[in-house]
Amino acid sequence: MKVFKFGGASVKDAEGVKNLKKVLDKTGEKNLIIVVSAMGKTTNLLEQVVTSYLKNTPDLKEYLGLFQSYHKSIMDELFPNTSHPVYGEVRKYHELLETFLKNNKSTRHPFVYDQVVGYGELVSTTIVSNFLLENGLRNTWLDVRKCINTDANYRDALVDWSRTQELITAQVGKKGITVTQGFLGSESENNFTTTLGREGSDYTAAIFAYCLNADSVTIWKDVPGVLNADPRYFEKTTLLHNISYREAIELAFYGASVIHPKTLQPLQRKEIPLFVKSFLKPELPGTCVGKGVTLNPATSCFILKRNQVLISLSSLDFSFMMEDNIGDVFKWLHEYKMKVEVIQNSAISFSVCVDDKYNRLEELLAKLREKFRVTWNESVTLYTVRHSKPSEIKALTNGKSVLLRQESRDTVQVIVKE
Repeated sequence: MKVFKFGGASVKDAEGVKNLKKVLDKTGEKNLIIVVSAMGKTTNLLEQVVTSYLKNTPDLKEYLGLFQSYHKSIMDELFPNTSHPVYGEVRKYHELLETFLKNNKSTRHPFVYDQVVGYGELVSTTIVSNFLLENGLRNTWLDVRKCINTDANYRDALVDWSRTQELITAQVGKKGITVTQGFLGSESENNFTTTLGREGSDYTAAIFAYCLNADSVTIWKDVPGVLNADPRYFEKTTLLHNISYREAIELAFYGASVIHPKTLQPLQRKEIPLFVKSFLKPELPGTCVGKGVTLNPATSCFILKRNQVLISLSSLDFSFMMEDNIGDVFKWLHEYKMKVEVIQNSAISFSVCVDDKYNRLEELLAKLREKFRVTWNESVTLYTVRHSKPSEIKALTNGKSVLLRQESRDTVQVIVKE
């Protein structure tokens, strides 16, 4: 048994769905779990549905119409016969979504979000499964919500591994091809849909691999594998052929778009290799994340994060920044949902670089001012370099104002104002 995961970019249109079939033909795998994300930017569209619904704005109907027409245009290209059963199956999900929006009484954004966005995956897998069947590839469509059991922490649900293992073992055969959704689960008490948070579809693939003792997981992307830097920001990049689990987790921790640590951890536990390959050129070897070589080729890896905030604190009475003070800071960082990127402290000062993802900086600063002297810099850039050379750090910071630098054995982090 192997697990393949196809993201939204791979099935963004009819040609993408056809190409997914070609990838399966070229690999020739007969025993597969195929995890499929929502098509293209569907999740973004459904997020607009959620916002419009909760704010009661008039464009809700328009967003729902776009959701329906987008998938219909793909089906019209894939299924010459417009009376094909897939149309009725997809229509059923549209009706279920509209019924939820009509009858729901909750105004809690995380709950509504999870009930709405999941329809992207349900529709995409229905189309993919039917297309494969129509073109001679037998498969079983599986509702992942009947397999992955979670708590009710909507938008970032925690998996109940014991119960999920039972459900997957009972419902998923180790022979043949199964098509299922990424990103989704369901909570035990009321059976409501939950989502697994960032990189949830990759995580889904890892959950199935772990529970089925799969031989490998392959994530199919529009790049040849994992690169040592984001080509949008760095002119020269290198394809990494092999990465150890630990190195991949380190890179992901610092913000590289490699694989999320929560995806890697269950695979590492059972030493299941993970491949990142191109769905455009499936014959290429791609990148293997697994046990063994730390990094091949041995090269520096660059991670860039823009629009960060550097906050510097000192006590009002010039007392030391001890554990009790720092404890308060972390409590408030958590309360205001700040993602901490770098921390640095001395006897009388404490600096922290954060990502103000939820636009709550003003609230946090107001709270901090009650106890500390506060200075801050917005729109700073954080560079993190693994296995760097001094010349590379010099080149990165040339002509920029360096606000903070921190260095350990394998990692250099520099915060600059450009």
